[in-house]
Parts: sequence; C-alpha cells; structure tokens
Amino acid sequence: MSWIESIQKAIHYMEEHLLENITIEQIAREANCSVYHFQRTFSLLTDMTIADYIRKRRLTLAAQEVLMTEQKIIDLAYKYGYDSPEAFTKAFRKLHGVTPSDARKKQCVLQAYNRLVIQVSLKGAEPMKYKIIEKEAFQVVGIKRTYNCSNGENLQGIPVFWNEVNENGTDTELFRLNNGEIKGVLGVCLPQKDAGNMIDYWIATAANGKTPKHLATLEIPAAKWVVFEVVGPMPEAMQNAWKKIYSEWFPSNPYEPAGTAELEVYSDEDPFKEDLVSEIWIPVK
Repeated sequence: MSWIESIQKAIHYMEEHLLENITIEQIAREANCSVYHFQRTFSLLTDMTIADYIRKRRLTLAAQEVLMTEQKIIDLAYKYGYDSPEAFTKAFRKLHGVTPSDARKKQCVLQAYNRLVIQVSLKGAEPMKYKIIEKEAFQVVGIKRTYNCSNGENLQGIPVFWNEVNENGTDTELFRLNNGEIKGVLGVCLPQKDAGNMIDYWIATAANGKTPKHLATLEIPAAKWVVFEVVGPMPEAMQNAWKKIYSEWFPSNPYEPAGTAELEVYSDEDPFKEDLVSEIWIPVK
C-alpha cells in the first residue's frame, strides 16, 4: 500500500466513525504508521489538524440536519459530540457565522467541508535537490521543550521557542559551540516513544567536548538520511519544503520515514535572504 493510499484509508476510517469517540492512535493504526508521523503528514497535506478535520466534518453534517430536519438543537448537540447545547451553538456559530436556530429560521448560507480525497501532484518541472547519506551516531547539545501534537500545541509553541532563543542569545552560544560535522543550529524533532501525541523539540547544535551546565545533550542514532536542500527566506521556504517532501518526494520514492529524530539545519546568515540555503534531514528506511 502506498503512502497516500494509507492516508486515504485512515480518512475513510474517520468518516466511517465520525460520530464515535475515536482516538488518534486508532486512526494512525489504519494508516500503518506512528501517531506522530500520521499527524505530521496529515497536517502537511491538508493544512489542518486531525481534530480540526473531524470538528469541521461533524459541524458540516450537523448543519445539513439543522436545515433539512426538525430535530431539536439539544439532540443534535449530543449527537455530534457536544456536552451541551451551548457548546454546540458556540462551535456552530464559530464555523458557520450564525447560530443553529437562526440558520433554521432564516435559511442562511452555511460553510460545507466535504470529505477529503488526497490527490498528489508530482511536479517534475520543479526539481528537489537531495542526497542520501549514512551517518554514525552523533551528539547534539542544546535545550528542549515538549509539545502535544494532537491539539496543535507544537505549531504555536515552537515558533515562540525560537523567538526566545534568538532574543536571549542562546542561538549565538550554540553557533559558537558548533564543532560537529553538521554545521549550524538545529531544530530537532523527536517523537516520544511511549506517548504518540508528544514530541520533544530541541534547539541544538552538533558539538563534542564539555557541555555547559545549562545545556543538555542528546545522542542522534546512526541512520540512513535523506538530506534536502532548502532555498529561500524563513519561515516560508522551510514550510514549503516540508509540504513538498511529503506530498511529492515520499509518494514517488521507495523510502518512508524511520520515525526517529528529524533535523532542520539553519546557518547564521540573514534568515530573510532570498537565496538563503538551509537543510532538512529525515532518517529513512
């Protein structure tokens, strides 16, 4: 089964159990991949989290029933997973712009989020520069924070983390400590083994020798890596590269992510340069 077919199978599972209290673990199992990598791939391909997709689909179906049936609002609230009519009304108005009662009375125009069908566009006219290397284990030093991926906490928290590191001088210290083979400061994303929704995110650098007391160390295991060149200003170039990797490169190549630490490699040049060169390192199998 291909990578995209696996994602589509998981979407079908969500649709078949849309009104049930399914877990992300159950959904990822349908795609035969880890919770972290399913969430990551899904959000890159669709620009929304799994929770957002389920919420929008439920409220789309709820709106159809509001307009086409005489079911009580309180019954629809419980049917679509809300604890109270008030919570349902709040969510309904946030998505559709009107309350369920007003939608029924006035026949308002509502939002419709249709069932997803993943279609991959392979753009040969826009080549991706990459290389595949095998590398022994190496050490990085830096600081880490832990984020919950299921609610999008990582998407909000990681940029804040980088801003703090840039403002307090930690990034300058990491560039100074950098004496390993990989040059630059790294964003290291490491899924927690026993908590599929959680990741450790490190801002670090490859370094050997004595580690300052206020920093921690992490060993990156030996792996086969696919290393992508990223050209352009931050953060847009990095975000676009991740999307192309998962929507174009993986579906057309015989590799899949190994599930261990992934790296973003940043230089000390102006991050807004149009020709800035950065890298993405993904361990593959």
